[in-house]
Amino acid sequence: MVFARMKAKLAVAGLAMAMALGPVKATAETLADAMASAYEHNGLVDQNRALLRVADEDVAQAVSALKPILNWSADITRSWGRAYVSTLAASRGNASWDASVGILAELLLYDFGTSRIKIDIAKESVLATRQALLSAEQSVLLRAAQAYLEILRNQEFVNLRQNNVRVITVELRAARDRFEVGEVTRTDVSIAEARLAGARASLAAAQGGLAAAIEEFRAAVGRKPGRLSRLPRVPQTAKSVEAAKATALANHPEMIKVQHEVTAAELGILAAKGAVNPSIKLTGRYGVSTQLDGPSYSNGGSIGIEASGPIYQGGKLASIARQAVARRDAARAGLHIVRHTLAQNVGNAWAQLQVARASRQASERQVRASTVAFRGVREEATLGARTTLDVLDAEQELLDAKANLISATIDEHTAAYQLLAAMGLLTAERMKLKVPQYDPAAYYNMVKDAPALHSEQGRKLDSVLKALGKE
Repeated sequence: MVFARMKAKLAVAGLAMAMALGPVKATAETLADAMASAYEHNGLVDQNRALLRVADEDVAQAVSALKPILNWSADITRSWGRAYVSTLAASRGNASWDASVGILAELLLYDFGTSRIKIDIAKESVLATRQALLSAEQSVLLRAAQAYLEILRNQEFVNLRQNNVRVITVELRAARDRFEVGEVTRTDVSIAEARLAGARASLAAAQGGLAAAIEEFRAAVGRKPGRLSRLPRVPQTAKSVEAAKATALANHPEMIKVQHEVTAAELGILAAKGAVNPSIKLTGRYGVSTQLDGPSYSNGGSIGIEASGPIYQGGKLASIARQAVARRDAARAGLHIVRHTLAQNVGNAWAQLQVARASRQASERQVRASTVAFRGVREEATLGARTTLDVLDAEQELLDAKANLISATIDEHTAAYQLLAAMGLLTAERMKLKVPQYDPAAYYNMVKDAPALHSEQGRKLDSVLKALGKE
């Protein structure tokens, strides 16, 4: 009987120490590593970079309206018919093949600034799209951070549940030993068996949660996780919720994006009103025509200044102007909505961070108290002053306390990264990730002057697109 007590006491003490210390992890992948991998391999970032290049090309197309335009045309025509000659009282048939080729040149001289306004609209759209790229970057990095933290949470849960199964297995063995010598009843053994079955079920649930977290990590980061390092320090955010909101309203890409959209919409009103103004163009034409089945041949050209403008288009221009005003109003309303949404998101993230921090501190105290209580109940049980149920209840309270501490710690880190994203600070540059820095202005600088297809700059653009794998 004494031997059975000592064996159970030593085994449970050893396992309790293992639970307190936790598994030892080798140095492995950090949270920054996971975020860097997600940044380099996520399709959402690539998609928004391509959309930015689309917006860059809009500037080139708007600029091209101020450059000379050359077009060519060619045609071959078969003509036939019959002519009646009254003096001969007869008709004659005639047929011919004619060919012509020509060149038309055109240069916009003046359109009351409408083309310049359209260029400015395209530039504002580029600036807005750059901010959309930063928003996509934030979403990618936040998802990677959350996936990393969930892996750690579920790994700790699995380790905790495995230790719990081992501890209860020892408790069950001790209860059976004590039952054999008549110290406890069959009820105590059944209670331990029930707890062991419940612990195994909880272990299976934790393993399932870990499997799901691994799949989310694979989707967010682009690969299966290896061994993850321990939690880093909680990132610094802001000193107060007011400071966090002020940072968000000044720096968040969604806020800056909608500001550029408002500017573009206001310029759109000017462009719509300018559509009623005339335009003045310099035009030049040159052509050659010949009769393929005859000796006729001619060539010639012309140069002149052409002015044109709308008189009546069925109310279309007035509708376009009203539509531009409505777009401006919608953009302003969107700015109002984004301002309040950002402030709300910051407030929510700040509250979650404070709750998680307070919960983590309370859980630390709970773990310390539950550890002392568990050890005391276990000692009393070896002396016969406590039942097996008392020991299992105390062990369960300690397990719950440790699980709460794990969740609160992970929640604190998650809330901190959510707050950084709500403030607009969760970018690769600000997080100092070891990734190649993407220059959103590089492609724009290559296309802003609308280079021709076969120019030197055009050939450089072809090389860039091929390097990107887009051709």
